[in-house]
Amino acid sequence: MNFAFGSTEITAFWLTLKLALSTTLILMLFCIPLAWWLAKSKSWFAMLVESIVALPIVLPPTVLGFYLLIAFSPQTLLGEHYQALTGQQLAFSFYGILFASLIYSLPFAIQPLQATFSQLDKRLIETAQSLGARPLDCFISVVLPICKNGIISAALLCFAHTVGEFGVILMIGGNIPGETQVLSIALFDAVESLQYEKAHNMAAGLLIFSMVILIIMNMLKRGQQRATD
Repeated sequence: MNFAFGSTEITAFWLTLKLALSTTLILMLFCIPLAWWLAKSKSWFAMLVESIVALPIVLPPTVLGFYLLIAFSPQTLLGEHYQALTGQQLAFSFYGILFASLIYSLPFAIQPLQATFSQLDKRLIETAQSLGARPLDCFISVVLPICKNGIISAALLCFAHTVGEFGVILMIGGNIPGETQVLSIALFDAVESLQYEKAHNMAAGLLIFSMVILIIMNMLKRGQQRATD
């Protein structure tokens, strides 16, 4: 197997990296406080939010992509305002697939974070509060450092899941080189055009990447377990 990559694959690689990094950064900023609230709240509203957040796990990507495609239409409020501001459609653009990716990868960020926060020993928080720490101080100085391995694992899972996204990206972005053609779409395009060597190269690269991410996540998980024991 020859691991020589052409300009199409390199462009798709950088676009995939940009999408995955943007999705992971935005979701982690949003999901860390949300996951903390979900882990601590017992209200029916939290249960409803948790169920809505988990929808992309069970919902076929084409269904989610179809409804997002309708939502991004210039005839809708969102699509109309975006087109008025930028002069472009939201669908079949990088920001369209970024928005779709944020929704589709949401549970893959929330659920690991929520599980990590749920396993935290409550006595540590109670001790910090008894020493006069305010809730925000307690969260920043106690919760985040103790749960750092779980947070990193959630970020890695979110990043890896975004790299592997296909159905939603294809529905929302199509296959536009340099704009929406990420690695998974480029791989599909290579197979469709019978360029099997190119497809092998991309598939092998994604397989190796996935294995490395899983190994790192398992190492972090074991480290987190030792820290909480």
